[in-house]
Amino acid sequence: MNLRINFASGVPIYQQLMEQIKHAVETGAIRRGEQLPTIRRIAEELAMNPNTVARAYRELEHEGFIEVRHGSGAYVAERETSSAKAAGIRRAGEVLRPAVEQGLALGLSEAELRRVFEDELARLQNDAAAERRRN
Repeated sequence: MNLRINFASGVPIYQQLMEQIKHAVETGAIRRGEQLPTIRRIAEELAMNPNTVARAYRELEHEGFIEVRHGSGAYVAERETSSAKAAGIRRAGEVLRPAVEQGLALGLSEAELRRVFEDELARLQNDAAAERRRN
């Protein structure tokens, strides 16, 4: 599992970690029943506080996404993931790839591309919220 955290992002680190784990499960990079890395290992690899990783694991457990077996570790829950969701994620990647390639061709760094994406996503969410308030 290849986790990356953007410490400059406005998204809390534990939420970024949660989303990446969910994404890995939904796309099949991690399978149901598979053991996740230990809290300590993730914290060391990503140079973050172990309490942050523990919070992400607690939230994922609360959502039923993972199962924590005390003394044994954390495992992806055995529930089925939506194949439609996985297909949607793959399709979104296909759609985004040309935009990412263009951004790289323009000389943008990975961090700059992430900021552009996050800014556009926030703008769309704000627009949608404004539209709901109007209706």
